[in-house]
Amino acid sequence: MGNSLLGSYTAKFDKSGRIKIPEKFRTAIEEEYGKELFITSLSDEAIQIYPLSVWEGLTGITNEGALHMQPAVRRFLLRVNRKGTKYEIDSKGRVLISQVLREKAKLEEEVEVIGFTNHLEVWNKDMLDDTLEQKPLTNEDFEYIAELIPQGKNK
Repeated sequence: MGNSLLGSYTAKFDKSGRIKIPEKFRTAIEEEYGKELFITSLSDEAIQIYPLSVWEGLTGITNEGALHMQPAVRRFLLRVNRKGTKYEIDSKGRVLISQVLREKAKLEEEVEVIGFTNHLEVWNKDMLDDTLEQKPLTNEDFEYIAELIPQGKNK
Protein backbone atom coordinates (compact mmCIF):
# COMPACT_ATOMS: atom_id res chain seq x y z
CA MET A 1 0.00 0.00 0.00
CA GLY A 2 1.61 3.21 -1.15
CA ASN A 3 -0.60 5.60 0.81
CA SER A 4 -0.58 4.31 4.38
CA LEU A 5 -2.68 6.16 6.90
CA LEU A 6 0.08 7.53 9.11
CA GLY A 7 0.39 10.62 11.30
CA SER A 8 -2.25 12.83 12.87
CA TYR A 9 -4.20 15.92 11.95
CA THR A 10 -6.59 18.27 13.71
CA ALA A 11 -10.12 18.38 12.32
CA LYS A 12 -13.42 20.05 13.23
CA PHE A 13 -17.02 18.90 13.29
CA ASP A 14 -19.63 20.97 11.52
CA LYS A 15 -23.06 21.72 13.04
CA SER A 16 -24.51 18.54 11.51
CA GLY A 17 -21.95 16.25 13.16
CA ARG A 18 -19.90 15.73 10.03
CA ILE A 19 -16.14 15.71 10.07
CA LYS A 20 -13.96 16.50 7.10
CA ILE A 21 -11.40 13.73 6.77
CA PRO A 22 -7.94 15.33 6.49
CA GLU A 23 -6.96 15.53 2.81
CA LYS A 24 -3.95 13.18 2.95
CA PHE A 25 -6.02 10.54 4.73
CA ARG A 26 -8.99 10.98 2.40
CA THR A 27 -6.83 10.66 -0.70
CA ALA A 28 -5.13 7.53 0.65
CA ILE A 29 -8.47 5.92 1.59
CA GLU A 30 -10.16 6.72 -1.72
CA GLU A 31 -7.18 5.58 -3.83
CA GLU A 32 -6.65 2.33 -1.94
CA TYR A 33 -10.17 1.38 -0.79
CA GLY A 34 -12.84 3.62 -2.31
CA LYS A 35 -15.32 5.88 -0.51
CA GLU A 36 -17.26 3.35 1.58
CA LEU A 37 -16.49 3.30 5.32
CA PHE A 38 -17.62 1.59 8.50
CA ILE A 39 -17.62 3.92 11.51
CA THR A 40 -17.87 2.51 15.04
CA SER A 41 -16.33 2.63 18.51
CA LEU A 42 -14.52 -0.34 19.99
CA SER A 43 -14.12 1.12 23.47
CA ASP A 44 -15.96 4.47 23.73
CA GLU A 45 -12.69 6.39 24.19
CA ALA A 46 -12.36 7.07 20.44
CA ILE A 47 -14.15 6.52 17.14
CA GLN A 48 -12.71 4.15 14.55
CA ILE A 49 -13.16 4.84 10.83
CA TYR A 50 -12.45 1.76 8.72
CA PRO A 51 -12.49 1.53 4.95
CA LEU A 52 -15.38 -0.89 4.41
CA SER A 53 -13.19 -3.56 2.79
CA VAL A 54 -10.78 -3.47 5.78
CA TRP A 55 -13.70 -3.83 8.19
CA GLU A 56 -15.18 -6.71 6.22
CA GLY A 57 -11.77 -8.42 6.28
CA LEU A 58 -11.55 -8.02 10.05
CA THR A 59 -15.06 -9.30 10.71
CA GLY A 60 -15.17 -11.95 7.99
CA ILE A 61 -14.57 -14.51 10.72
CA THR A 62 -18.30 -15.16 10.80
CA ASN A 63 -18.05 -16.59 7.30
CA GLU A 64 -15.78 -19.37 8.62
CA GLY A 65 -18.47 -21.32 10.43
CA ALA A 66 -20.18 -20.67 13.70
CA LEU A 67 -17.58 -18.38 15.27
CA HIS A 68 -20.31 -15.77 15.73
CA MET A 69 -21.83 -18.20 18.25
CA GLN A 70 -18.82 -17.91 20.56
CA PRO A 71 -19.67 -15.53 23.41
CA ALA A 72 -16.70 -13.16 22.99
CA VAL A 73 -17.17 -12.88 19.22
CA ARG A 74 -20.90 -12.38 19.68
CA ARG A 75 -20.37 -9.59 22.25
CA PHE A 76 -17.85 -7.92 19.92
CA LEU A 77 -20.23 -8.02 16.94
CA LEU A 78 -23.14 -6.79 19.05
CA ARG A 79 -21.11 -3.86 20.33
CA VAL A 80 -19.59 -2.66 17.08
CA ASN A 81 -22.69 -3.18 14.98
CA ARG A 82 -24.99 -1.59 17.56
CA LYS A 83 -22.97 1.61 17.44
CA GLY A 84 -21.51 1.29 13.96
CA THR A 85 -22.86 2.36 10.62
CA LYS A 86 -21.79 2.18 7.00
CA TYR A 87 -21.11 5.59 5.44
CA GLU A 88 -19.68 7.01 2.26
CA ILE A 89 -17.29 9.94 2.04
CA ASP A 90 -19.27 12.80 0.49
CA SER A 91 -18.11 15.07 -2.34
CA LYS A 92 -16.53 17.48 0.17
CA GLY A 93 -14.57 14.74 1.95
CA ARG A 94 -16.87 14.58 4.98
CA VAL A 95 -18.49 11.76 6.93
CA LEU A 96 -21.24 11.86 9.51
CA ILE A 97 -20.37 10.65 13.01
CA SER A 98 -23.55 9.80 14.91
CA GLN A 99 -24.44 11.82 17.99
CA VAL A 100 -24.28 8.66 20.13
CA LEU A 101 -20.69 7.97 19.08
CA ARG A 102 -19.68 11.62 19.49
CA GLU A 103 -21.15 11.75 23.00
CA LYS A 104 -19.58 8.44 24.14
CA ALA A 105 -16.10 9.53 22.99
CA LYS A 106 -16.65 13.11 24.27
CA LEU A 107 -15.93 14.51 20.82
CA GLU A 108 -16.46 18.22 20.63
CA GLU A 109 -15.83 20.72 17.85
CA GLU A 110 -12.07 20.17 17.44
CA VAL A 111 -10.63 16.64 17.43
CA GLU A 112 -7.47 14.74 16.57
CA VAL A 113 -7.60 12.27 13.65
CA ILE A 114 -4.85 9.65 13.89
CA GLY A 115 -3.78 7.20 11.22
CA PHE A 116 -3.40 3.52 12.14
CA THR A 117 -2.00 2.26 8.80
CA ASN A 118 -5.33 0.87 7.52
CA HIS A 119 -7.91 2.85 9.52
CA LEU A 120 -8.36 6.12 11.43
CA GLU A 121 -9.18 6.98 15.03
CA VAL A 122 -10.88 10.21 16.08
CA TRP A 123 -10.06 11.41 19.60
CA ASN A 124 -10.99 14.20 21.96
CA LYS A 125 -7.62 16.00 22.18
CA ASP A 126 -7.62 16.28 25.99
CA MET A 127 -8.58 12.63 26.44
CA LEU A 128 -5.84 11.59 24.02
CA ASP A 129 -3.22 13.62 25.90
CA ASP A 130 -4.41 12.15 29.23
CA THR A 131 -4.31 8.60 27.85
CA LEU A 132 -0.79 9.04 26.48
CA GLU A 133 0.37 10.54 29.77
CA GLN A 134 -1.28 7.91 31.99
CA LYS A 135 -0.16 4.96 29.89
CA PRO A 136 3.36 5.74 28.65
CA LEU A 137 5.30 3.22 26.60
CA THR A 138 7.69 1.12 28.68
CA ASN A 139 10.83 -0.81 27.78
CA GLU A 140 8.71 -3.97 28.01
CA ASP A 141 6.29 -2.49 25.48
CA PHE A 142 9.15 -1.79 23.06
CA GLU A 143 10.49 -5.33 23.51
CA TYR A 144 7.06 -6.80 22.80
CA ILE A 145 6.58 -4.61 19.73
CA ALA A 146 10.03 -5.60 18.43
CA GLU A 147 9.01 -9.27 18.70
CA LEU A 148 5.95 -8.60 16.53
CA ILE A 149 7.95 -7.02 13.70
CA PRO A 150 9.11 -9.57 11.11
CA GLN A 151 12.92 -9.67 11.01
CA GLY A 152 14.74 -8.95 7.77
CA LYS A 153 11.78 -7.23 6.11
CA ASN A 154 13.66 -3.94 5.66
CA LYS A 155 17.01 -5.44 4.66
